[in-house]
Amino acid sequence: MKILLAGATGVVGRRLIPLLVQAGHEVAGTTRRPERAGTLRDLGATPVIVDVLDAAAVRKAVAAERPDAVIHQLTDLSDEDFAANSQLRIEGTRNLVEAALTANVETMIAQSIAWLYLPGDAPATETDPLDTSLPPYEGVAALENAVAQMPRGVVLRYGALYGPGTWYAPDGAIAERVRAGSLRLAPSSWTSFVHADDAASAALAALDWPAGAVNIVDDEPATTADWLPVYSAALGTASPGSAGKHAATTGRPVSNAKALNLGWKPQVASWRTGFSQMDGAAAMNGAAPAE
Repeated sequence: MKILLAGATGVVGRRLIPLLVQAGHEVAGTTRRPERAGTLRDLGATPVIVDVLDAAAVRKAVAAERPDAVIHQLTDLSDEDFAANSQLRIEGTRNLVEAALTANVETMIAQSIAWLYLPGDAPATETDPLDTSLPPYEGVAALENAVAQMPRGVVLRYGALYGPGTWYAPDGAIAERVRAGSLRLAPSSWTSFVHADDAASAALAALDWPAGAVNIVDDEPATTADWLPVYSAALGTASPGSAGKHAATTGRPVSNAKALNLGWKPQVASWRTGFSQMDGAAAMNGAAPAE
C-alpha cells in the first residue's frame, strides 16, 4: 500500500515510518522544511516538501503521490503555541481531506486527543460527548468532522503522549516545570497516558480499522496524586505542589476497550512502567519540532 504520512518527522511520525516500511508499505512523508528530507530518507520514506496550510500545494502533492491512504500526524506544539496547533488542525486537516477526496483516496487516519470528554465517573468511551468549553475543542471538532467526510476516516484519540521527544521526556517542557517546582495540578484530575511508541503502533493498525473514533490510551488512567510522584521520582526530583491546570489532564478516565477489541494492545501497559524506564541520557533527544 502507498501511504502519504503527513507530519512525518514529528514524535509519532518518525516512529511510524519504520513500522510502515517493515509492514511492506511504501511511504511518502511530508515536512515543510527541506533540511529534514535527509531524516525522512534515513527512516525509509520518500520526502515530500509541502506546507499543509497551502491548499493548492497539498492538492498537487497528493495528486503526485497518488496514495492509497493518508495518515495525518500533524502537530505544531514545539513552542507550545496552541493557537497555531488549532489552525493546523482546522486548515491543515481540511486541505488534506479535500486533496485526498479529489485524488479518490478513501482512507485517512488522523491524530486527535482523548482529554476532551465531559467530566464523569465512568471511563469515557468514544460515544461520550466532548466538552465544548475546553480550549482545544474548536480545532479538534473541526479535525474530526473533516476526517468523517472521508469514505473511511479513522480518528485516533491519543492520550497524553510520553516517551523520548515528548514534553514528558527528561528534557521536555513538563519535566522542566517539575524540576522548577512550577507545575501545578489538581491532585484529583485525571490523565490517560500513552507511550509514543504505542501511539505509532495504533496508527499502523488503524489502516485495517473501520471508520470512527478510537481512544488510544494505556490500561491505567491515573490521577495527578498517583502519577506525579512516580514521574518526579523518575526525574530524580521532588514532586511540585498541586493546583492549576495542565493541557494533558482530563476530567475523567478514558477507556481503551474499543481499541483492545480491534486488536491493538499497548506494549507499555502502564505509565508506571514507562516512567520507571526513563533514562535521562537516552531519552533527552528534544521535543519534536513543528511540521
